[in-house]
Amino acid sequence: MPKKKKKKAAVKKKPAKKKSKKKAKRKTKAKPVKKVKLNVIGVVTHYFPKVNAAVVKLKKPLAVGDTVLIQGSTTHFKQKIESMQIDHEVISKAKKGNEIGLEVKDRVREHDLLVKP
Repeated sequence: MPKKKKKKAAVKKKPAKKKSKKKAKRKTKAKPVKKVKLNVIGVVTHYFPKVNAAVVKLKKPLAVGDTVLIQGSTTHFKQKIESMQIDHEVISKAKKGNEIGLEVKDRVREHDLLVKP
């Protein structure tokens, strides 16, 4: 009997996987926000709710009769300066660097800014 030749099974090659080329997404840079320069007069350092008075550290001079805007994270109102004090003495003008007591018409918080409108 003749020997049967074994047929080699044909090895099927798997088709090569296509390499997917991912395009790099461009990250859009946020445009810089223009900062509005505020004319800051002072910063609130303390508030006395019973007498509606704020202690303000001045960065610029301030006088009775000036109109100021008080701005903060939850505070925003405009008022005319009617009463100022240093060490319980009424004054009409205050210099840069003074810490004054200021009568306010609404609640203010620490770090609120007094701004010249």
